[in-house]
Amino acid sequence: MRPWERAAKRALDVTGAAVGLALSAPVIGVAALLIKQEDGGPVLFRQERVGLDGASFEVLKLRTMLVDAESQGAGYAVDTDDPRILRVGDLLRRTSIDELPQFWNVLVGDMSLVGPRPTLRYQVDQYTDRQRRRLAVKPGLTGWAQIHGRASLPWAERIELDVWYVEHQSLRLDLAIMLRTVGTLVSRSGTYKGAQGGWQADGGGS
Repeated sequence: MRPWERAAKRALDVTGAAVGLALSAPVIGVAALLIKQEDGGPVLFRQERVGLDGASFEVLKLRTMLVDAESQGAGYAVDTDDPRILRVGDLLRRTSIDELPQFWNVLVGDMSLVGPRPTLRYQVDQYTDRQRRRLAVKPGLTGWAQIHGRASLPWAERIELDVWYVEHQSLRLDLAIMLRTVGTLVSRSGTYKGAQGGWQADGGGS
């Protein structure tokens, strides 16, 4: 990506995140009330993820599962009808409303609107040298893998799609991904891991 494109990408991130937070605030507020009403636990889920060049940061989500869900059941893997998912949590995950607080991560510079999804340290520790190339850009709210199947794809295939994005990134590609993301969200496809398995890209505790 050329220098002017990097500057434009950051400007788009800041503008998009600020507008996204403002527009989604009522939705986040209603979701927070429903989460609190269901089990009385914390509204936000915070988890350490790996970002640009392997640096750690704290990702924010609306909590969709039981408190400390990672230590129960299938751990970080999440599938359809997982008993750890809250009643309201299933709706939040299928509509990706649980991801809305990550506009804050974008605003402060930990993430971008477009890029590979941020993953967990133990997953990164298993990367090959080629797979580590996905850490050469900031993680994103959406990305090339997200519009090609999301968590329904095998883990290795998702990483390869992310590496392809890193090798071909451009402002035009980012805009195309954002447009296609709208269709993916409407179809609600790929929210959970498919029959071929692989780790849930966003971890199991959200």
